[in-house]
Amino acid sequence: MRAFIFPGQGSQKVGMGADLAEASAAAREVFEEVDEALSQKLSAIMREGPEDQLTLTENAQPAIMANAIATLRVLEREFGVSLAEKGACVAGHSLGEYSALCAVGAFSLADTARLLKLRGQAMQAAVPVGEGAMAALLGADIDKATALAEAAADGEVCEVANDNDPTQVVISGHRGAIDRAIALTKEHGIKRGIALPVSAPFHCSLMQPAADGMAEALAATPPGEFTLPVFANVTAAKVSDPAEEQQLLVEQVTGRVRWRESVLAMRADGVEQFVELGGKVLGPMVGRIDKEASTVSLITMEDIENFAKEIA
Repeated sequence: MRAFIFPGQGSQKVGMGADLAEASAAAREVFEEVDEALSQKLSAIMREGPEDQLTLTENAQPAIMANAIATLRVLEREFGVSLAEKGACVAGHSLGEYSALCAVGAFSLADTARLLKLRGQAMQAAVPVGEGAMAALLGADIDKATALAEAAADGEVCEVANDNDPTQVVISGHRGAIDRAIALTKEHGIKRGIALPVSAPFHCSLMQPAADGMAEALAATPPGEFTLPVFANVTAAKVSDPAEEQQLLVEQVTGRVRWRESVLAMRADGVEQFVELGGKVLGPMVGRIDKEASTVSLITMEDIENFAKEIA
């Protein structure tokens, strides 16, 4: 059994998708359709930068999705690999859950791009720049990270945002609380805390205004039926019902990304191979969660071709 997985923010880099677009009309069509949906030359920012424009949340989110879906389209159209036939389920990290839903037909590509642009803008606007922060805790498991977040809060928001793998947990909240948490890492038996270069404190209760905005957007553009189940970030459980998934996408804005638990749940469900589309971020995390799991990352034309041959 195979899960197709989709990366989240932080996996963007200038030049992403350029080689695929050069080699494949299927990839080019994806980038053109996203540009048209957003009335913006996002593909040019992806190809040429500048980097500070690409890392803006409202650009990074649709860009990462477009790159993943372009990779998928090449796999499907040029090599005849059907996701519904070759996969058992899909999952994505944060914004990657939207990419996953697009991949299985719950959203059109244009709608996915517009929803992610809006999501990025709403998340950026929810907290004034400079008031929020995030930090990665290295050498921290979920229990240590939770204890640290509680100790550092001191009346402010300091919450676990991402449970990525057994060695890395991300916390999010008010800047003062995150600074205190970084200073307290050693006391809590955590190797180190690193402030992340993000413009807002994602996946914590400070994001409630963005969650309200996404509730409105998703009511206007709800997900349709999907061809494979998705493992949702906030529950780490399998979802097949569009109405349930719609509600979970709203909760996801303020909720914890339970990636470690999601991988374990997919493994318990019988998944043996994890195929990451358009990045090499989640594959290594999967390897740290379960050393027995097989992982493959599809980024280049060669990667896609080799994978298609392997599963033919």
